[in-house]
Amino acid sequence: MKQLFILLVTSFVVQATAQSLKDRIIPNDPSKYRELSAVHAGAGKMGFTQLIGRNDLSTNFLYLHTGVINAKSGIGHHFHHSIEEMYVILSGEAEFTVNGRTAKIKAPAIVPCKLGDSHAIYNASNEPIRWLNFAVSQKKGVGDAFDLGDARVGASLDPIPAFVSARLEQDKLKANSQIYTGEGVLYRRLIGSEVFRTDWDHVDHLLIPAGKSAGRTALEGAEAVYYVVSGAGTLTINGETANIKADDAFSGVLGEKLSIANNGEKGLELLVIGISASKQKNLSISKPLVTPKAVALQMDFVVPKENAEAFEKVYYAIYVPAMTVQKGYRSSKLLRLFPDNLAKEIQAEPTTHNYQVQISFATEQDRRNWVKSKEHQIAWPAASGLATSYKWRGYDVMGEDDQH
Repeated sequence: MKQLFILLVTSFVVQATAQSLKDRIIPNDPSKYRELSAVHAGAGKMGFTQLIGRNDLSTNFLYLHTGVINAKSGIGHHFHHSIEEMYVILSGEAEFTVNGRTAKIKAPAIVPCKLGDSHAIYNASNEPIRWLNFAVSQKKGVGDAFDLGDARVGASLDPIPAFVSARLEQDKLKANSQIYTGEGVLYRRLIGSEVFRTDWDHVDHLLIPAGKSAGRTALEGAEAVYYVVSGAGTLTINGETANIKADDAFSGVLGEKLSIANNGEKGLELLVIGISASKQKNLSISKPLVTPKAVALQMDFVVPKENAEAFEKVYYAIYVPAMTVQKGYRSSKLLRLFPDNLAKEIQAEPTTHNYQVQISFATEQDRRNWVKSKEHQIAWPAASGLATSYKWRGYDVMGEDDQH
């Protein structure tokens, strides 16, 4: 049954973007950096470019920025109240500040900045350092900043960082992960979802030995952004394969399955961040409505017994995550018909349909936009392909009471 589920879902997954896989792999090319001065009222200058942006994923991923921070330069002390960031240094040593506390950390290192906290970075050395910045927003595509006018030059240093940080240390990686399968593959979760207040889910450090593969990772309920720290290999998504190398960045979207293999002579090292699908809001109606609150669609399916487990998994693993990133999505339910003896006991109307999926959108146009979306091209075939027949009907929502 599990093999049937994998076969059917895989056969229906389509390319999530019009780009070829090769075009989705973005090299970190210093020749494309532009020079910036006094970033967030910081000292000196830096080189800067964007590798992945807000429109490349369906979730609230905002950007992956990269560049070099010149000697005696940095990014000034500032706040974000609607986004969370994570500074990464790949070389050298930097002074990181979070909420006014500063500590020096050697590369390769990561420092997240939680929602509402202030942060800064300063390169006090005489050499440039290589820098990355990942960001996830509360609301799709929306960011903010408030500068404090403090470059943090000459800041007092704590001997131990008084904030969350981690280093990419290969000697701390462990084998036999259930998340990244594959013989000899090493992994460590540097930061979990509990640290973040946005939909940011995790930060992982991954090492694939020469000649090995991380196996296939299914992006169920979350999307991921990858940065190749070192090494070379191949990336396969939806049956298409392309080469990856050190300082390449790429992403995987909801419903896709990724496989990463190391065809080089050294370890293939990656930094991976996961972003969960947007959380749905609680809604209620306290009095009769004159105009509809929303729209609802009821879809009835006839699912063979041998496909039932796979059908239910598709709903939770693919269908719901694909809908939650759509504009106007409100809620959904998966209903399984009562067993025959219970249906007979309550004198239920006979039916051949044994499953129903109910979905609600703010407007009919929102629902139609969902049907036209690239996520629907993955989710609908995955569900309908497990049924022998289906039908649907639409309703205006004129009342509701959701008390969970």
